[in-house]
Amino acid sequence: MGGALSALVASTFLLLPERTRSRALPYLVAFATGALLGAALLGLLPEAIEHSPDHDVSAVGLSLLGGIALFFVLEKLVLWRHCHQDHCETHAPGHSHREQASSAMLLVGEGVHNALDGVLIAAAFMTDVRLGIVAGLAVMTHEIPSEVGNFAVLLQGGMSRLRALACNLATSLGSIVGGIVGYFALSQALVALPYALGVSAASLLYVAVADLIPGLHRRIDPRDSFWQVVLMTAGVLTIAGVQQLFPH
Repeated sequence: MGGALSALVASTFLLLPERTRSRALPYLVAFATGALLGAALLGLLPEAIEHSPDHDVSAVGLSLLGGIALFFVLEKLVLWRHCHQDHCETHAPGHSHREQASSAMLLVGEGVHNALDGVLIAAAFMTDVRLGIVAGLAVMTHEIPSEVGNFAVLLQGGMSRLRALACNLATSLGSIVGGIVGYFALSQALVALPYALGVSAASLLYVAVADLIPGLHRRIDPRDSFWQVVLMTAGVLTIAGVQQLFPH
């Protein structure tokens, strides 16, 4: 549902006038940033520590650090790059070669990312249903602005709107594959589950800090900055609220 709904919501968003989309997207990104930070720091990491042997904070910390390093390398390989309309370098002056970047590469990278999201959600649900809902909500919230950016790139690459929608839906279903593989793999090695949660938390933190926040900083108008803070706070509170609605 997270993968399909995020793609469908993003496609609906593209029906709006371009000026409206450009103005609204940074606020969606701000909310997504708060949701990601809340899910990682209020949900995944505490659960990882709680379910680790003897509440081993150091081991979970190492899994978090290793996850951040992993996603850094993946981004260097152009497998983890998300193009958000408000800070995408595709249209930067002097970077015309980036404007001709392969749409296929974007779809491959997005498919890998969605598969990793599926593993994240599977690991969270295996720990606690409430945590799974939190992780799923955070992933979906983040994917909406990401999918909007992907649509913009695909349409610029010459795809029709219908084909771009079909391709985005297809890659979004990669989360199902990742979820199934993650569930059966982790069920055979439950001892690794806390550290999988640590890596999952790293993925949310990395996207929020490396991809989303730098884009928000490009808008320095006091009014925009105020609403960014408000919406980031709303994202965190949304995750906290879900945790309260689904207690242990």
